[in-house]
Amino acid sequence: MIQKMQVINGKLVVLGHQGVGKTSTILRYVEKIFSTETPSTVGASFFTSRIDVEGITVKLQVWDTAGQERFKSMTPLFYRNANGALLVFDITQRDTFDHMKVWVTELKRNIDEPIFIYVVGNKIDLDNREVSYEEALQYSHSIDAKYFECSAKEDKGIEQIFLSLARDIIMKSTNNDAYKSLEKFESMDENVLLASASDQNATDVGHTEIVGASINSIAHGDIVAKRCC
Repeated sequence: MIQKMQVINGKLVVLGHQGVGKTSTILRYVEKIFSTETPSTVGASFFTSRIDVEGITVKLQVWDTAGQERFKSMTPLFYRNANGALLVFDITQRDTFDHMKVWVTELKRNIDEPIFIYVVGNKIDLDNREVSYEEALQYSHSIDAKYFECSAKEDKGIEQIFLSLARDIIMKSTNNDAYKSLEKFESMDENVLLASASDQNATDVGHTEIVGASINSIAHGDIVAKRCC
């Protein structure tokens, strides 16, 4: 007899300055693609992904928010019922790391329930690093967040971010000590944290929305394009 797989719903909001690679990171995981010509996000983009971990499926909604200042007032609308937040910065641009700290403050100010926070340093394929691994890791620990480094361009460290989120959602939902073993990480190289899983897959649905002033408008935005940055 085939055992029915348990399904858990989750929601992830992705935050960060314009140009740090938020959408590129999502698209690399969800659609297995990378483009150097990804335009800036207008409002927000919505994607879905199915992640299978040890017999449990996490159906994940991913909200990719715009990094431009003019859309900042809209972003808190997407925090509602989120299980996790990805705070993305560019390791070669210190100002994006400093700006990310502002997003952390705004996030904590606007959420009612604790959520999992993941700080992500993108673009490790580049040599001109301005934010060290140690500094970013120390800051992440100071805000009770996990730290990952990745390269959306070279597909390094991307899967580990989403697998970690899926496992955290599973552990919180099931309160099962057996899943604590899924938190064991090992180093792939000096910059990338790894986690292991028996299986994972992803499917995608994505579009861009211009969000209105109320939370009810989030699901009814005007579709501008299928993909955005």
